[in-house]
Amino acid sequence: MAPPAARLARLSRSVTFSACHRLHSKSLSDEENLKLFGKCNNPNGHGHNYKVIVTVRGEIDPVSGMVINLTDLKEYMQEAIMEPLDHKNLDKDVPYFAEVVSTTENVAVFIWENLKKLLPLGTLYKVKVYETDQNIVVYKGEESI
Repeated sequence: MAPPAARLARLSRSVTFSACHRLHSKSLSDEENLKLFGKCNNPNGHGHNYKVIVTVRGEIDPVSGMVINLTDLKEYMQEAIMEPLDHKNLDKDVPYFAEVVSTTENVAVFIWENLKKLLPLGTLYKVKVYETDQNIVVYKGEESI
C-alpha cells in the first residue's frame, strides 16, 4: 500500500501587545508631517493595543500530526513580538524605528523579519497586524511589487 500523500496546512496564533508611537518622518518638515499624519503626528505620541496573527505553513507531520509545535511557536512569538514591542515607545525603545516610520506596515515588516530568524526555514506564511479593528495590515514577506 502506498504511503499517504503529504498534507499541507496553515496554522495561526495570535498575541496582543500595547505600544505607543508617533507617526513622523525625518524626511519631511514639521508642517508636512502634520499634513500627512494629522493627529497621529502628536509630538507626545499616541497608543494602540495591537493584535498580531502569525500564520505558518507546512506539511502535517505524520507522527506528531502538527505543522509546528504550538509551544515552540508561542516562544518564537514571545521573543520576536512581545519582548521587543510590548509596553514600549516604538520610536524611542525599538532601534529599528529610529530611522523607519512606525506605521503599522513597518511594524508588520519588523515582526516578519524577527520571526523569520527564529522559525524553521520556509514556514512563515503571513503576519497580520491589527492597529485597530478598522486598520489592518497583512504582510507576506514581499519586498517589492
